Amino acid sequence: MRPVYLDNNATTRVDPEVVQAMLPFFTDQFGNPSSAHAYGASVGAAMKKARRQLQVLIGAQFDDEITFTSGGTESDNAAILSALEVTPDRTEIVTSAVEHPAVLTLCGHLEQVRRIKIHRIPVDRRGRLDLDAYKAVLSPRVAIVSIMWANNETGMIFPVTMLAELAKEVGALFHTDAVQAVGKVPIDLKSTAIDMLSLSGHKLHGPKGVGALWIRRGVQFHSLIKGGHQQYGRRAGTENTPGIVGLGMAAELALKFLDDTATRVKSLRDRLEDGILQRIPNTSVTGDRMERLPNTANISFENTESDGIPHLLGRVGIACSSGSACTSGSMEPSHVLSAMKTPHGAVRFSLARDNSEADVDRVLEVMPTIVGKLRGSPSPGPRERSREDVRSGPCLSGSRTGCNS
Repeated sequence: MRPVYLDNNATTRVDPEVVQAMLPFFTDQFGNPSSAHAYGASVGAAMKKARRQLQVLIGAQFDDEITFTSGGTESDNAAILSALEVTPDRTEIVTSAVEHPAVLTLCGHLEQVRRIKIHRIPVDRRGRLDLDAYKAVLSPRVAIVSIMWANNETGMIFPVTMLAELAKEVGALFHTDAVQAVGKVPIDLKSTAIDMLSLSGHKLHGPKGVGALWIRRGVQFHSLIKGGHQQYGRRAGTENTPGIVGLGMAAELALKFLDDTATRVKSLRDRLEDGILQRIPNTSVTGDRMERLPNTANISFENTESDGIPHLLGRVGIACSSGSACTSGSMEPSHVLSAMKTPHGAVRFSLARDNSEADVDRVLEVMPTIVGKLRGSPSPGPRERSREDVRSGPCLSGSRTGCNS
């Protein structure tokens, strides 16, 4: 059976063109970009090109606004911690209840260790931010607002442009974790009030271990990593030039395929979603079906051990993720679904440009049988399968670093 990969919000396949762009920087072009000789100059020029490629994708006004990092988690941490350093008189942070752990875990740490007040804005049952609650907590005490552009589990898109404008009214910095949005939806930062944006290469068919933090020119920034003067003094350490070149090429390709994602990939997503809803009773879409990423379908299955669906799909070569996160060997409920007060578990299918109609048809072929087994239909064997069997299966939930997507 041909494998089917539908967990692209966890990570994507590196595009072959990206691999080819990276290879010379492991061999012939191995110089340190900070070196003054020819070996360093050629690598430095390649880094400048990567900045321009990324600048075009996200609509940045200047290429020197882009600082390369190790990925989304570092970018998120750097943005939030910098805001606290440059505005020491402000001791509050506003975020949402459905952020990635890269933001929520840091905020919890700051709350406990530094006594920073954290406002976690709730969402409704469709995953939409409570705007009244958001407006109520904005004050001159807020150092930074950090709200994701799009949610990794439901694909819900937040109105970050409007949220940033409201934050500006009280003088707060605004950061958005756009790891899931970059390369999937059009972004034009120069037309917004956003101050900082995080992105990660492996979410847009680039390599793992490289990302970027966009910092609007004029925004004061306090570096997270201290050392040399690389990257305009914003991030010390010799740059990961193969990864950076790969990220640049991935950005160029993402822009090229942006229309394809908005049309063909979205059509595949809708075909998969509608097919499941039509074939399997007591199923529903989790979240808002309109304001979401074009590649993401999060489907709730009533009366079903939904964390078992990825397990059984994995047995037939299909990769997706459940609405649960693997944590220390136990299945914990998704904080996103909990915040949405979703009564049932859910399964996330996330597509990409290398998916096909055949992939969708394969899932639709096997899903009714799998859900029937888990619901205890007359099919052989479903009731004997214990929760321990689910836990013993491979973790397919995926994330920036492990099992928490």
